[in-house]
Amino acid sequence: MIDKTDMEKRAIKEARQFLAEVLTELGLMASFHDCSAAEIDRIIEACIDGFQDAMQRQTLNDDVPF
Repeated sequence: MIDKTDMEKRAIKEARQFLAEVLTELGLMASFHDCSAAEIDRIIEACIDGFQDAMQRQTLNDDVPF
């Protein structure tokens, strides 16, 4: 994500909690224990970017019905 808005920055920060919950459920939290907040944010941003890219590619590949 480039030039994040203040809202995007806050959303990424809030998403850390959700990521932590999933990592804990999967027994993976220990692997991320020494990561900085910036490193965790990079992981979250990579997921967001990948998701958005995939959605955009799928939209562009859809056939127009007319």
